Amino acid sequence: MQKEIIIAGFGGQGVLFAGQVIAYAAMDLGKEVTWIPSYGPEMRGGTANCTVVIADEEIGSPLAEFPPAAILMNLPSYDKYEPVIQSGGFLVVNASMVDRGPKRTDITTITIPANEIAEEIGDRKLTNMITVGALLASLPEISLDALKKALKNHLPERHHSLLPSNYAALQRGFDEAKKQLQNKN
Repeated sequence: MQKEIIIAGFGGQGVLFAGQVIAYAAMDLGKEVTWIPSYGPEMRGGTANCTVVIADEEIGSPLAEFPPAAILMNLPSYDKYEPVIQSGGFLVVNASMVDRGPKRTDITTITIPANEIAEEIGDRKLTNMITVGALLASLPEISLDALKKALKNHLPERHHSLLPSNYAALQRGFDEAKKQLQNKN
């Protein structure tokens, strides 16, 4: 098994951290993992993306030309990466930042108003964890519990007070994606 995941959006949306936490969870499960960040020179508002590769065996290349899964946090990322997702793949789209529906019918697209859900929970910075939770609904390699454990194990102790809200965000995204997946079947 080898699975590539692209996570893309604007700087400041927690794109790189989302990829890191997925990579940590897979690593903690004994998988081979790569995490490759890429971002523009701007701290906030520029482009940011990362590629996570999870495998059972040594990874030959950390690049993902046609990944089977992606989290796309804004319209420019959606326009760039939707065309390259593998047929049969899975896409999580932040509907708060994207004003169009999917162009492809050969992939499963979950649209989730992540910004609004994060505000309901009480912290706009949770948008990334909501989309990660949604991705886990179709990523059997990593369970919700494994990701929660990775957050706890790899988040610095001084940030552990943020764990309950991060767990809530993961759960909300996961539940929303499961609901949409059931409605598509």
